[in-house]
Amino acid sequence: MASDLEKKAKEAFVDDDFELAVDLYSQALELDPTNALLYADRAQAYIKLDSFTEAVSDATKAIQLDPSMSKAYFRKGTACMKLEEYQTAKAALEAGAALVPDDNRFTKLIKECDERIAEEAMEIPPTTTRPVTVAGRTTTISSTPSDSSPNANSSDSQAVSNSTVQSVAVPTKPRFRHDYYNSTTEVVLTIFAKGIPKENVSVDFGEQILSVVVDVPGEEPYHYQPRLFGKIVPEKCRFTVLSTKIEIRLFKAEAIPWASLEFSDKKALPQKVNTPASTSQRPTYPSSKSKVDWDKLEAQVKKEEKEEKLDGDAGLNKFFRDIYQDADEDTRRAMSKSFVESNGTVLSTNWKDVGAKKVEGTPPDGMELRKWEI
Repeated sequence: MASDLEKKAKEAFVDDDFELAVDLYSQALELDPTNALLYADRAQAYIKLDSFTEAVSDATKAIQLDPSMSKAYFRKGTACMKLEEYQTAKAALEAGAALVPDDNRFTKLIKECDERIAEEAMEIPPTTTRPVTVAGRTTTISSTPSDSSPNANSSDSQAVSNSTVQSVAVPTKPRFRHDYYNSTTEVVLTIFAKGIPKENVSVDFGEQILSVVVDVPGEEPYHYQPRLFGKIVPEKCRFTVLSTKIEIRLFKAEAIPWASLEFSDKKALPQKVNTPASTSQRPTYPSSKSKVDWDKLEAQVKKEEKEEKLDGDAGLNKFFRDIYQDADEDTRRAMSKSFVESNGTVLSTNWKDVGAKKVEGTPPDGMELRKWEI
């Protein structure tokens, strides 16, 4: 029966009916859940549907069942590249190339991975540092010339299409509830699954993808395969299966807070407010002896606040606030991190420079930093 479904799935794939192919492969896997070839072929169908995280999960499962299957490595590498997981893709492609040294498809994609990895590791432009004195207090500000990332064109490859990376939607009614919280260096994800044997839990980590599969015999498999908010270090990630839950610790590649667990390229757009054509007037009150131009008054207050000159710490705080107010998110993170870690002696606007290291204190000339023990 499984072989019949597999045959129909292959026919659907040839007819470009990839959704039907996935459905038929899934039915076949219910009857033959240890068939590595079915997982590898379903991974290819997922790639055609741009369901790259699911393709990675299926290719990984195929490799676990049959480590000698070269096309499973190729499909995992292909899907990881579409997710911009170039380190993970390269590792899979190199493992597959070792099995079939004469297959130049692996060589081409490995070369493309190297090019993309090199682009990501481009040298950060030098920063310029200048002291700024505010109310008698010297603060060091570092900046960098604005640069735009080059639009790198990938090499032509029949194995990798030019489709846009899309995040895979989570099932509307997940079998298990999950939650997460941030720490400085990691994100702890908890899946509330009770009484699940450890041998029925499979967790795979990519550079920015996570695959969790709970497959208990006789029950419908649970899949959770999000694209993560930020990049992680796979070799430092780990998971623990407890009696009441599955705890997954994701080690962050950058020590920054995650706004959410999953990646999203959607940006909130300001809502358009419909205003009447006629000009509305400010309300007047019975006690008012004369009309007050509130717009003019508000503008005058803002102007006075902007031109106000403060001394001491108040002046320094206003200076920081003015810079912070119009800055983008990376600049704000750089300012907060550098100012806190340097004990108020360094204010950097370059996140690339300060994001991956601790900012050391830089006291003004003639002064030194001391740590006070309480």
